[in-house]
Amino acid sequence: MTSPEPSSWTYTVSVRSLCEFTAKRGDLDRRFTPSATSLEGQAGQMAVIARRSPGYETELPLQGQHGHLRVRGRADGFEADVNRLEEIKTIRGPVEIIPENRRALHWAQLETYGALIAADRGLAELELALVYVDADTQHETVLRETVAAPALQAAFEARCRAFEAWAAQEAGHRAARDEALAQLPFPLGELRPGQRLLAEAVYRATAHGRCLLAQAPTGIGKTLGTLYPLLRAMPSRQLDKIGYMTCKGTGRIMALDALQALREATPGRHLRVLTLVAKEQACEHPTLACHGDACPLARGFYDRLPAAREEAVRTAWLDPSAQRRIALQHGICPYYLGQELLRWADVVVGDVHHAFDPHGQLFNLAQAQDWRLALLVDEAHNLVDRARAMYSATLSLQSVRDTLPQAPKPMRPALRRLARELATLAGAQPAAYQAFAEVPEALADALQLVNAALGEHMQNHPLENGPLMQFYFETLSLQRVLDKFGEHSLCDLERGPATARAAAPAEPRAALPVNLSLLDDDPDHAEDTGPALPDGTDVLLSIRNIVPGAFLRQRFEGLHSATLFSATLGPADYQRDLLGLPEDTAWIDVPAPFPPEHLSVRVADRLSTRYEHREASLDALVAVLARQFEEHPGNYLAFFSSFDYLDKAAARLARRHPSVPQWSQSRAMGEAARRAFLDRFVPDGRGIGFAVLGGAFAEGVDLPGTRLIGAFIATLGLPPVSPLQEQVRERLDAMFGADHGYADLVPGLQKVVQAAGRVLRSVDDRGWVWLLDRRYRRPEVRALLPAWWQL
Repeated sequence: MTSPEPSSWTYTVSVRSLCEFTAKRGDLDRRFTPSATSLEGQAGQMAVIARRSPGYETELPLQGQHGHLRVRGRADGFEADVNRLEEIKTIRGPVEIIPENRRALHWAQLETYGALIAADRGLAELELALVYVDADTQHETVLRETVAAPALQAAFEARCRAFEAWAAQEAGHRAARDEALAQLPFPLGELRPGQRLLAEAVYRATAHGRCLLAQAPTGIGKTLGTLYPLLRAMPSRQLDKIGYMTCKGTGRIMALDALQALREATPGRHLRVLTLVAKEQACEHPTLACHGDACPLARGFYDRLPAAREEAVRTAWLDPSAQRRIALQHGICPYYLGQELLRWADVVVGDVHHAFDPHGQLFNLAQAQDWRLALLVDEAHNLVDRARAMYSATLSLQSVRDTLPQAPKPMRPALRRLARELATLAGAQPAAYQAFAEVPEALADALQLVNAALGEHMQNHPLENGPLMQFYFETLSLQRVLDKFGEHSLCDLERGPATARAAAPAEPRAALPVNLSLLDDDPDHAEDTGPALPDGTDVLLSIRNIVPGAFLRQRFEGLHSATLFSATLGPADYQRDLLGLPEDTAWIDVPAPFPPEHLSVRVADRLSTRYEHREASLDALVAVLARQFEEHPGNYLAFFSSFDYLDKAAARLARRHPSVPQWSQSRAMGEAARRAFLDRFVPDGRGIGFAVLGGAFAEGVDLPGTRLIGAFIATLGLPPVSPLQEQVRERLDAMFGADHGYADLVPGLQKVVQAAGRVLRSVDDRGWVWLLDRRYRRPEVRALLPAWWQL
């Protein structure tokens, strides 16, 4: 590991990072204990401040120097008239349940702030107060200690000395990395024309700290065309970290291949690359709880972490297999090792939820550490739907049914009231689906009571695990999105058939009636739970986010820059409006690398694939497929709006043209079946594969050369007509205008272009795309298709 010259470096570290590095000891303990949200933390802090004297100072910026180390941070509060420095922590439950190693970390932070303020103000001694404030009651529990300034300074210097060797190593790595990246050559020798346009746009956006929307067709090398300029910009823009975020797992593989090539081209290979993986993929003991008493890889985690961390940063290429090897060699959890290494990586590859989910580790840590973070978002046309899911939540009456028998008796009245409100609302609505302009007040109150009862129970049983906790997660999730309900979201209720919950007990039992009072141990105190619904009926309450920009806007503002790229991003306003991108977000539409004559795009002018016309369309549709196959034999994909339409078309083709080989996507296809479907597309093969638009084979599938020579698209990709879709359309039309097509036409045609993009995968490919619907001739439809398509 490179180290800087003895007098040539300074390393800045936050108080929090310094203390986490030097003071964390003992077991990893990820058992659930009710914790305060960030808003509750702010409320708790404000409650404490309101009780202090008028001269109470808050959010004090403090910094100090020890050797080459600069330490800085903000202390919560200082009361000069009593010479007291306070660190305020908002919690849920009794102070006694806070693990000892976490409390030690809190004291380390307070002592470090104490050393900084004592030196800054020339104090001889200082009273330190660790203030734990209850999120619900605002009650304070204060732990006090008076410490002399020399003792505080000695502890501060000891902590700095413990960190300084690591800081020297990190400063050396940063200097070597930046020097290497400043002269990084393009690994393939020369950028392609379209790739160069993309790379220049990314570099300009990064240089100016702006966001960029980049629409670039398949075949130009988008992954290298975005990563290369961002790495070159890293030294001059003083970026701390790059995040390459993917919406699908296939994008991660391509990113790592590109990063491997770039790292090989980096002088000295001074680039640390970390892959973030899902916990269920990295966990070695999925049946064990994450704490030292249950899992051997959690026991003594923080004691063994330093040696594993040292080896990891030397390894630098930290894909999942490397993380697992290092973690198990040192006897610690691979997943949580990866979480710790996030602090020391230069490039992080992972799913978009790490950056955009409310609990996303990458973004939240970047804000806490004040990093300059730049993001690349691959296949960004999926981000709207992915982000909607991140800020939506559901709760079913079935989950209340399954929870009641397991709930302690004091909790049952609140659960019965919630069940009554759900059943009453569902019984009163004339149709199976009902949307509400606002969240019904009685329902919101009932949910709040359930969360209060569950929260109190979890405070008294903080280490409990099982179905009751899973239900609590459901209700908490719903409460959080309900608290932020606005025009960007919908509240609705659906009646439908009941289905078993994954968390339900393994023993089979009959479905419970809606009158849940029968479950109470004391019938004399049972409450009416509302009107009875038909047996086997469930009720689903949903808070659905429609415009994720309401939540993502602050995230984009907190980044240095973000580049969102895909072959299908347009129109630019769709992404800006729905994702909350800044007003100055740049846009580039990179020309296709293919000569237009390489792709023959044809429209079946006499066909209609509207729902009411599908049965009548089948003969003409299969005639087009058969004629194209006869004139140009080869492998084709045929995309349909539904499995029902697909099955009918496949059956009609088999009956009318039995000589044409065919195979079909089926419902709930497993990995092996998907692989077998794609394996039929051999070079110079002949046949038609039937698939649904928007499914597993409509994007992210690479069948170059003669493995695929054409596609038939028998739909515009429009969402099916439904009461929910009508609500979405009305909401988006009201917010952005009825002529934008944000609810249907834009996302539908994005799917069409994605599917068509399977045909040409390189500049040498040639092929056909058949658009099987006369609506493709309409001007508003053609405006959303690639300009280079010659219709």
